[in-house]
Amino acid sequence: MIISLAGHHGAGKSTLSKWLVAHYGLRAYSIGGLMRELAMERGESLLSLGREAERDGGIIDRLLDERSMKLGETEDDFIIDGRLAFHFIPHSYKIFLTVPPEEAAKRIYHDESRAGVESHVSIENTAENIRTRRASENLRYQEYYGLDIYDMNHYDFVIDTTGLEIEEVLRQTIAAIDAQHGITSHNF
Repeated sequence: MIISLAGHHGAGKSTLSKWLVAHYGLRAYSIGGLMRELAMERGESLLSLGREAERDGGIIDRLLDERSMKLGETEDDFIIDGRLAFHFIPHSYKIFLTVPPEEAAKRIYHDESRAGVESHVSIENTAENIRTRRASENLRYQEYYGLDIYDMNHYDFVIDTTGLEIEEVLRQTIAAIDAQHGITSHNF
């Protein structure tokens, strides 16, 4: 089973990925993690790296895309957290998590694991950075692939995580995955 997990910044993708990995015993990959590592290596913010990716003719994006494609061609039984993974691994079960920028900003602003990687002055500043990143990424993906990643028709399962505890997001997601794969033995 291959699960591609996409969604808005701050929607809970990384947290959900960890829980699904534990529940199903899958390996985990994160394109966002690779991009954060690249930003840190260059001493840049994610926003800055995103802007650079807008100007570099797709070099940064293609590096991440090639990794996704190779995983889909050579491995089974994993989850990949990446905005374009659904596109590059079309045979995956495609999940998208939604959350409004304001709610995402609160989550990200208070997430201590992002300290030193992402700089956020305030919740309002964080929400604006989120809006800018969403627009930047979607612009690049439309330009390079003619793809609107926010078209929910691309996904097998979409869930709005606003106001939901992770356990409820996990319960609904597991139910959808199990139904798609004919699994009746998993309980949460």
